[in-house]
Amino acid sequence: MSVAVCADVGSTYTKVAVVDLADGALLAAAAAPTTVGTDVLHGLDAAVTAATAGLGGGDAPWYVCSSAGGGLRLAVVGYEELVTAQAGRRVGLSAGANVVHVAAGRLGAADVAALRAARPDVVLLVGGTDGGDAEVLTHNATRLARARWRVPVVLAGNVDVRAELAGVLAAAGVPVTVADNVLPRIGVLAPASARAAIREVFLRHVIGGKRLSRGGRFAKLVRAATPDAVLTGVEVLADRVGGDLVVVDVGGATTDVYSVLTPDERAGGPGREVAGSLWRARTVEGDLGMRWSAPGVVRAAAEERLLAAGEQEDLARAAAVRAAQPGFLPAGEAQRAVDRRIAELAATVAVRRHARGGATGERGGRDLRDVRLVVGSGGVLRHAPAGQAQRVLTAVLSDHAGGWALPRAARAVVDVEYVLAAGGLLAAEHPGAAADLLTRHLVGGALPEADPIG
Repeated sequence: MSVAVCADVGSTYTKVAVVDLADGALLAAAAAPTTVGTDVLHGLDAAVTAATAGLGGGDAPWYVCSSAGGGLRLAVVGYEELVTAQAGRRVGLSAGANVVHVAAGRLGAADVAALRAARPDVVLLVGGTDGGDAEVLTHNATRLARARWRVPVVLAGNVDVRAELAGVLAAAGVPVTVADNVLPRIGVLAPASARAAIREVFLRHVIGGKRLSRGGRFAKLVRAATPDAVLTGVEVLADRVGGDLVVVDVGGATTDVYSVLTPDERAGGPGREVAGSLWRARTVEGDLGMRWSAPGVVRAAAEERLLAAGEQEDLARAAAVRAAQPGFLPAGEAQRAVDRRIAELAATVAVRRHARGGATGERGGRDLRDVRLVVGSGGVLRHAPAGQAQRVLTAVLSDHAGGWALPRAARAVVDVEYVLAAGGLLAAEHPGAAADLLTRHLVGGALPEADPIG
């Protein structure tokens, strides 16, 4: 039997799946606490040992992604806030990054100081369409070179000056990787090259720099940032399903929403955005989470008028306890009900923001009317009884007051076996097994057809 070991080293837990490469069957799964305090390999090895016990998969290849140590922190420096900087931000999110800072225009001393204060792992330096303005991009690259910048830079701007500016940065000792322009023409967003470059820099510089493990073994094992692997899994699933889909991942610190939409006439029509449309996108809500960010969920839900009368005070107290104790485990049905309520609110607010465009800056938001599959992920959903996990997704799909157009015919499922990351990790080398794995565990029977009337 040909098998693969897929592992996600998360901030709290390390999850492992053993996959049969012949037919995408999930043979075994296990989890162990992530051992950030000592060496993440301790937790990873323990989880793999538990998952492979009795399978005889000692020689199986490992495919590992990681968000331990805070994942990938990205700063974007662009030419103009509403165009190239926004385009760069969208590309960074699609690459699995936590975008911690966005700057636009000519960098001054205060801007460089703010960039340093954001503590990015990587800077995405963009600006100008190909053949267009090059002055701001030239200024910013030169400014970083003179500032003795040492954080890796991905240069993905105007092709006319890209090679010259890469030389300026390299001569100043700045680790620089060149990628294609993220916005080669107005309204055309080209994320693939920059996304690949960010992934390369993450693997080459960031993983080792976080000191998560002694020696080089862990850095050699990791193939992607976890959100990047998940988005790849979402893309594989969308290709197999043949239609639009959404994934809502409710975590301890953030709630991530991924959506894959079918390109339509908006891609080139008069209503297109100058920053381009990203048909396969991810947004990150850093104030919405089950533990560290639980108080943010209550505040956001109150602002969105999602709370019942008298609910806010009790929920705020419960959220404060969870934020103070990130390892909090609910004891009894009453506490589990509070967790489910926080998850329901986090998912609803996150999808509202994603669909309305507030998180991405898109004028029309994300049109989710043709979504056929909604996938819920995150420990709070995976470990909840099936009916309770479905209630969280039902709340999203019945959000008639949310200011966004609901899917017309969608099935809601939960990624109970946590296969999205595994599918993304396998996609490059074993695309058939990746697609079979995701289809088997997330689709099953036939999907509903969208109502053409609406």
